[in-house]
Amino acid sequence: MGRMARSCIQSLLKLVNSGLGMVGVAMIVYSLWMLRVWLRDQDSVQPPIPWFVYTTLGLGVTLCVITCSGHVAAETVNGCCLYIYMVFVFMIFVLEAAVTADVFLNHSWQEDFPADPSGNLDHLKDFIKDNFDICKWIGLMVLALQALSMLLAMILKALGPHPERYYESDDEYLPDRVPLLKNYVPPQTYVTEPAYAVKNDAWNIRINSKASR
Repeated sequence: MGRMARSCIQSLLKLVNSGLGMVGVAMIVYSLWMLRVWLRDQDSVQPPIPWFVYTTLGLGVTLCVITCSGHVAAETVNGCCLYIYMVFVFMIFVLEAAVTADVFLNHSWQEDFPADPSGNLDHLKDFIKDNFDICKWIGLMVLALQALSMLLAMILKALGPHPERYYESDDEYLPDRVPLLKNYVPPQTYVTEPAYAVKNDAWNIRINSKASR
């Protein structure tokens, strides 16, 4: 029963984590499109840096990296990987909460950000105002995915890794790739106790001396 529950939590965590990865890929595609339009419209040799475009690209790449780490943590059920994954998701959650609180509580929130020469920040702001209901549900969905991923990671950490499995093999060496995904424990080698070894040697010497007589 525990093995089945652990497998279900692993699958759910991978599914929820894939949703975060899709959000990251969407942000990367959107930032590349904005960067292409920005470079096409610029005639100067050294145009100013559109910080909003690069920030969106960095956030998208960060979400993709977190998604990869989440898949590794869900597959290995390693405590350290799960802790790192939860810390990354929590940091993104805190960043989003801080930006949201600044926008809703501070009326002059635009002064906290540098001027965007590309104008994409103003376009995004106008788009959110025109489609506030859709954007609100998308934002709530992203927050729900993050909260659910942290909850599943904590449950998976509490359940622990899979039971130890022993691999039967006649080879003398240990498989190198087994411990990466499975909790491999090498079989114990049984060594004859020294007391019994000394006793056997003494017995053999006594038998040989009697035979020589």
